[in-house]
Amino acid sequence: MRAVVALGANLESPEEAVELAITLLEQSSTLIARSSLYATKPVGGPPQPDYVNAVCLLESDLPAHDLLGLLNGIEKSMGRVRSERWGPRIIDLDLITYGGVVSDDDELTLPHPRAHQRGFVLQPWLEIDPEAELPPYGRVSDILAELPSSK
Repeated sequence: MRAVVALGANLESPEEAVELAITLLEQSSTLIARSSLYATKPVGGPPQPDYVNAVCLLESDLPAHDLLGLLNGIEKSMGRVRSERWGPRIIDLDLITYGGVVSDDDELTLPHPRAHQRGFVLQPWLEIDPEAELPPYGRVSDILAELPSSK
């Protein structure tokens, strides 16, 4: 099944962290496409450095919860510590969509509940998949055009 994974980092060497995470994703799934790296301002949370963001399209046979476990394992192996919501981080991997899977439980919400508000997810995603859609919001290009920072 096709997965959209957003990556971000803003501590230590964020470009290197995102590149390493992409390499680890590629070793554990089929990488279909990856975006360029984007420098972005933090959204929410405490004062912190700017982020480096990217998006990957993957193909995986894992069940959605197992794929999320893989993403969390990559974060942990790279030194991610979850101490503050929306705080600075060595690496962050978010599962945005996974085929047509819809989930709303304590561990996994699909599609990602805030992806439609995040230009740092939508812009790199659009770069690698111009026809992308984010259920139930519609075409990524249309959603991105409607974001306040895009106008």
